[in-house]
Amino acid sequence: MAGGEAKEIHAVMFPYFAFGHISPFIQLSNKLSLHGFRISFLTPPGNVSRIKSSFLVTSTIQIIPIQIPKVQGLPPHLHNTSEMTPAMHELLKEALDLMQPQIKTLLSELRPQFVFCDFAHHWVPKLCSQLGIKTIAFSVFSAISGAYITVPARFIGVETEEPTVDDLKKPPCGYPQTSFTSLKAFQAQDLSYVYKSFNGRPAVYHRAVDGFNSCSAILLKSCNEMEGPYVDFIKTQYQKPVLLTGPLTPDPPSGVLDEKWATWLAQHPPKSVIFCSFGSETFLKDDQLKELATGLELTGLPFFLVVNFPGGMEARAELDRVLPKGFMEAIKGRGVVHSGWVQQQLILAHESVGCCICHSGFSSIMEALMNDCQLVLLPLKGDQFLNSKLVAGDMKAGVEVSRREEDGYFSKENIKEAVETVMVDVDKETGVSIRQNHMKWKDFLLNAEIQDKLISNLVEQLKAML
Repeated sequence: MAGGEAKEIHAVMFPYFAFGHISPFIQLSNKLSLHGFRISFLTPPGNVSRIKSSFLVTSTIQIIPIQIPKVQGLPPHLHNTSEMTPAMHELLKEALDLMQPQIKTLLSELRPQFVFCDFAHHWVPKLCSQLGIKTIAFSVFSAISGAYITVPARFIGVETEEPTVDDLKKPPCGYPQTSFTSLKAFQAQDLSYVYKSFNGRPAVYHRAVDGFNSCSAILLKSCNEMEGPYVDFIKTQYQKPVLLTGPLTPDPPSGVLDEKWATWLAQHPPKSVIFCSFGSETFLKDDQLKELATGLELTGLPFFLVVNFPGGMEARAELDRVLPKGFMEAIKGRGVVHSGWVQQQLILAHESVGCCICHSGFSSIMEALMNDCQLVLLPLKGDQFLNSKLVAGDMKAGVEVSRREEDGYFSKENIKEAVETVMVDVDKETGVSIRQNHMKWKDFLLNAEIQDKLISNLVEQLKAML
């Protein structure tokens, strides 16, 4: 913006309708609003009540409800993925593609300088180009996963319409040389979903790559300190500006921990409790839940296990069906098995909690690193496998549960062994190293000056694009 007075920058945020995507867009909105940006946040009306309290009260942010078009098989009352079946997820992408006229009309009225869009919105950059609006393709995934999964090089040497499991076990051509060299068969099999087309619609891979190719700039929820080699590889793949938000560390939790949980945690010594949770949309299979729960019991340490089930399932009945007979009675006083939402940040910050077992969702990893909670990583799908490689391999700040190559099976002994590495064998070389690295990354993430500078740099780069 050369010459004259600085003009207010208006940005539209258009995340995919999943809370794992909506949350980083909210965090970014809050950060940018503190730098004078005006934000219009697009989401279906059913999400508004849940998200509005997450925005800064004093910010210049407005939520604009948008309508999901009718698609046969997609229940009209569902406005996000949290209660959708896998088949409905694909219908939601179909509905998203039908939103183009609605979004074009809206953007023509709003006339923002920028639209920040998500992986599924591959048509947004071309639409915005017609309107003279710059687009930022904001990937909420780690750079290690983006560099492995959604780059043009992924199809180099691939002789079929989709990469095979053997193709996906290996990194794409030109991938940086780091501690991470390959995936196991079960992990590659899971990733194959990204390359499949459903209902004649573009596959996730093609949506993401098309959006990255046609946007004004790519934005990653990362930083060079944590993922420099992967960021550089993405730059070489797309030959366009790749901007960084930093890890978008969560703000300190507000409120007070529920008395029920505060009382239970207070009964246990400092740094002794294992907290275990897999987020709201990652579900364990029967054998996984059984081995995990009995593995936690086997550690001899107090534990707090949060288990959720797909929509429509009765949690207590499922737990009674899957867990060994008498399990709940055997762990009384030492273990909690809970279904439903909990105040995760407040629990992780409690002095009694010393370990976090999680699915390697990046937000959960950040929350554990920012507290004195040693990380045990149990990734179950998609980008989680890559996030785990980053933390356990490159950053050496956690330990991944050992799994079987072909199907990903893990036993209760595998759980016990991983926990003991960071909670019992703390004087052994591996345990000492992990704790030292954990502390280093905790200091980095809690350094407000560093995190603020990452956002300031982004703001300057955005302004330079106008």
